[in-house]
Amino acid sequence: MVSNNRTAPGAARLHLADGVPLLRPDEQVFEAMLDGWRNQQLARNLALSTINGRERKVRAFAAHADAFPWNWSSPLADEWFGDLRSVHGCGRSTLRGYQEAVRLFCDYTTAPAYEWATECERRFGTHPIQVCHEWNTAVHMQECEAEAPKRAFTRDELQTFFDPRRRPGRARPRTRT
Repeated sequence: MVSNNRTAPGAARLHLADGVPLLRPDEQVFEAMLDGWRNQQLARNLALSTINGRERKVRAFAAHADAFPWNWSSPLADEWFGDLRSVHGCGRSTLRGYQEAVRLFCDYTTAPAYEWATECERRFGTHPIQVCHEWNTAVHMQECEAEAPKRAFTRDELQTFFDPRRRPGRARPRTRT
């Protein structure tokens, strides 16, 4: 929880000077959001490769939507996700990675602690919303979704593999005839 005297790392006012007009407000606010989100992820001790990958995915969505976060909508996300699968041939796990990056960014920009909704409402008359929901994102159904030759054994497969009763050529009890 953030007290009234202190701001959260990544909060809007840490990245935008109050009372200073911006030359290109749309672009500058979006960049400040991304910088704040980067700081928030660094504070969580995430790997730089993870942070950079997520930022690339969010930038790709913004470019595809041709809109800034305060103008994003679920239909824009649906269109992009469909395009990634049908046109670009993204696999299920790849698509889920794109969806997760956008969902996390939207979580950050809509969180009251970071004050981006208030800042966007003040500057643009609208605010960011969450565009990734349970009804437009892929669900992780299996432990591993790779094709059989490329994936590790499942627990059931390992159990079967190491089960001595199922091994061919197991020793038979000796009986006298």
